Amino acid sequence: MQFADRLNNVETSAIRELFKLLGKPGIISFAGGFPDSAMFDVDGIRAASNAALAEEPGAALQYGATEGYNPLREQLAAFMASKGATAVAADNLIVTTGSQQALDLLGKTLISPGDKVIVEGPTFLATIQCFRLYGAELISAPIDANGVKTDELEKLIAEHKPKFVYLIPTFGNPSGAMLSAERRKAVLEMAVKHNTLIVEDDPYGDLYFGDAPPPSLLNLSASVPGSRELLVHCGSLSKVLSPGLRVGWMIAPAELLAKATMCKQFSDAHTSTFAQATAAQYLKAGRMPATLANVRKVYAERAQAMGDALRKDLGDAIEFVQPQGGLFVWARLTGAGGKVADGNVLAKRAIEKGVAFVPGTPFFCANPDHATLRLSFATADVAKIREGVARLGQAVTTP
Repeated sequence: MQFADRLNNVETSAIRELFKLLGKPGIISFAGGFPDSAMFDVDGIRAASNAALAEEPGAALQYGATEGYNPLREQLAAFMASKGATAVAADNLIVTTGSQQALDLLGKTLISPGDKVIVEGPTFLATIQCFRLYGAELISAPIDANGVKTDELEKLIAEHKPKFVYLIPTFGNPSGAMLSAERRKAVLEMAVKHNTLIVEDDPYGDLYFGDAPPPSLLNLSASVPGSRELLVHCGSLSKVLSPGLRVGWMIAPAELLAKATMCKQFSDAHTSTFAQATAAQYLKAGRMPATLANVRKVYAERAQAMGDALRKDLGDAIEFVQPQGGLFVWARLTGAGGKVADGNVLAKRAIEKGVAFVPGTPFFCANPDHATLRLSFATADVAKIREGVARLGQAVTTP
């Protein structure tokens, strides 16, 4: 069978392959990038779905507009306004099947084979795969604990003149990094200076543990004239409400939204109307603030437990920045005392010890740092985190 040439640019997810190894009894997994299903607001979602069927059953169960179910678009605009994006109206956004579909639509509408796209190094693995599928040449911009290094990013923009720049400014996957307020403004200013489109992916921004993060690029764009027309913002309910609803959204300039809507029509006609109606009723009911407060509290405890355990059981064999939000600890093996310094090697040893994580290598589009690894604290309770990290400490020390 002859497949499309574009498939030569991608390979199956290393994370998906890793999950095949997780059937071993008693294994503790820090590998997944998903929220804890025990914290889903099942009662609230049930009430929302019942309300959707009671109030507008015909609309909830029928085909719908490709742009999205209008009551949900209105609720999402209000949700964004509650977070400071007061200039967002319902017709400024389209509903997508998870924020990942927004990335696919960006690939379809913007990327021609050979186009250059700048991403963070490391970045979301599915982004690398998606953009490469459409033939993009990916350029890696270095990051630190404060997000993308804006001086380096501007040099790359000037040199490569990319179609767009893709960033996860707040608690990135996998890095957990939070772009500083100063750098956020710098990103918007360089977008205007170089006439370069910026894509802000924000699935984790509501999952902060202490103080709220700096305003999103979308919120800040009001203070940088001309930047709003060069900004795409992708949001999602997956990490804060339910991944199974597959509800995301994309806010973008009107011309781009129109092209994305056209491509979405070809792809899936529309996101599940029933899921959208359920999400709209949930947001309308006002349960989201309490849900967010609960998940922030639980994830904050787990993140702290993981950080404490890593310092206790791995000591100077590992270095990391304590996350201020999100779902991940991004760490780097130091090799201190002759201990293992390669994340891929450690991953295999760790499976044998009964604990799993994702090596950092696949998250880089170029020049991977093999010493890195991603640990998710979201789905294990504090006791399992401590036990899992203890096993990791054994794997680092013993072959």
